[in-house]
Amino acid sequence: MSEEELARVRKDTPHFFWELFKSTFLISAFTVGGGFVIIPLLRAKYVDEYGWLDDKETLNLVSIAQSMPGVVACNSAIMLGYRMAGLAGTLTTLFATILPPLITISIISCFYDLFAHNEYVRYALKGMQCGATAIIINVAYDLLKKQLKKKLALPLAIIAGTFIANYCFGINIMLLVVLDGLIGLALMRDSKYN
Repeated sequence: MSEEELARVRKDTPHFFWELFKSTFLISAFTVGGGFVIIPLLRAKYVDEYGWLDDKETLNLVSIAQSMPGVVACNSAIMLGYRMAGLAGTLTTLFATILPPLITISIISCFYDLFAHNEYVRYALKGMQCGATAIIINVAYDLLKKQLKKKLALPLAIIAGTFIANYCFGINIMLLVVLDGLIGLALMRDSKYN
């Protein structure tokens, strides 16, 4: 589908909901390795390909989704669906996000003994973990690079402080996310941070 065709897709047509379902289904099917893997997939589909969101909206969406209880992919889908088409969009994206893991788990449960003791499956999973790790590092690098270009001391201090607090001192990441949110609320209201 060309960019002009996507731009003409109205958000209240069955075609729009099919595109929303299909794209969310594919993202869910390939989000292996945790919630952070969803960031480049969302960006590639909804920012670069469809133009439905911009980079800032995507990062905000994932930031909020990861700070809420539950699975990042489902939280992101709920917020994305609501942003795109209200309650109908929410139901569409939520169903599309839940369906691939449900299918996968159903297949695995039927053949559990074959999967549990199969060394090739174990090797494939280890390879997928390596790929997911590389994607997460790439996302972190891209986010850090954007902050370095802004040359603002406070965001860089928050990034460094959060990393050191978690990596060196083992402080709980959820506590750090809440603390970072409070720092942002208190100190980053200036328009230069947006």
